[in-house]
Amino acid sequence: MSTVVITGGSRGIGRAAVELFAGKGYQVFFLYEKNDPAAENVARRTGATPIRCDVADSAAVKAAFRRIGDVDILICNAGICFYGLMQSMPEADWDRIFAVNVKGIYNCVNAALPSFLRKQRGSIVTVSSMWGRVGSSCEAAYSATKGAVIALTKALAKELGPSGIRVNCVAPGVILTDMCAQVDPETMEELARETPLGRNGRPEDVAKAMEYLAEAEFVTGHVLNVDGGFAI
Repeated sequence: MSTVVITGGSRGIGRAAVELFAGKGYQVFFLYEKNDPAAENVARRTGATPIRCDVADSAAVKAAFRRIGDVDILICNAGICFYGLMQSMPEADWDRIFAVNVKGIYNCVNAALPSFLRKQRGSIVTVSSMWGRVGSSCEAAYSATKGAVIALTKALAKELGPSGIRVNCVAPGVILTDMCAQVDPETMEELARETPLGRNGRPEDVAKAMEYLAEAEFVTGHVLNVDGGFAI
């Protein structure tokens, strides 16, 4: 049975990914930072194993992966955002968003690599955003981190490919998750109208793209847009 590790797995896109991979018979571990009731609910419904862990904390990540053991697929989904003018953003928030969204991937990839290198195979799926491709006003830090994720994905695909390790990325658009809870309904409706497919995305839409990239044996270094055509 192949083992999948999913970060940020208690809510939204991460929860949908846990449900999908567990439903396909994978052994699933998911990392989460807070909201124990949500994590316990996901674990109870799917049989996946929750591990509380801040992906920005390298020691905590190493401890989590020692507990997990062998890894076949790593999905780096954990992410946070800040909405507001850059000049209004506290430096601590800027540092934190980079620590989670970028350093979190560094920590998790390095923790999984010994298993991948030993087997000379493995699959890593990172999560960027359409804002990492085109930028978003009032989301400068988030856009910057998600652009970094795309560059990191492509660099790692070249670096790790000779070892049989594939690295790909999904770039979601407007997805109906907790991140959108602060956006007023009128704006959400407008975003749906601006999307060629005429709706905003669901977490399951992104999870299916993750599944494809995780299993596509001759695909690496790819950024798969899951945005309904919003950022064509």
